Amino acid sequence: MENKTAETQKDILRRLFIANNLVKEDVFKHKFYTIITRQGIDKIMAANKIQIKYVTEKISDDHKYVIMKGFGKMGDEIIEDYGESSPANNSNAYPVAMAMKRAKSRIVLSLAGFYAQGFFGEDESDDFKRR
Repeated sequence: MENKTAETQKDILRRLFIANNLVKEDVFKHKFYTIITRQGIDKIMAANKIQIKYVTEKISDDHKYVIMKGFGKMGDEIIEDYGESSPANNSNAYPVAMAMKRAKSRIVLSLAGFYAQGFFGEDESDDFKRR
């Protein structure tokens, strides 16, 4: 019987950072969370050859309220997740782009194993911007 020691969270994070070519500038602490920058998300997406297709689920006539569904594929694994944008959670002038970025962050971090370690993408909330 083989004696395997479970990976610690520190071991898992070290492995994920190396595998995804992340450097310390790609992440930052925010109150209770660890945030991965948009550049970090793009590195993870490239390192894992993640493909994403988007579908507009809902958009208001004035384009201020947007829900985008993203379908992400990494190898044989396929997931779907959503990105949303409204005046209540988005202060920029491009709500459709923001909804897509949020879907992208969620899909990439889920597929690559970062969500399971408590990481979030910088675009997921206006509050998650680096100060």
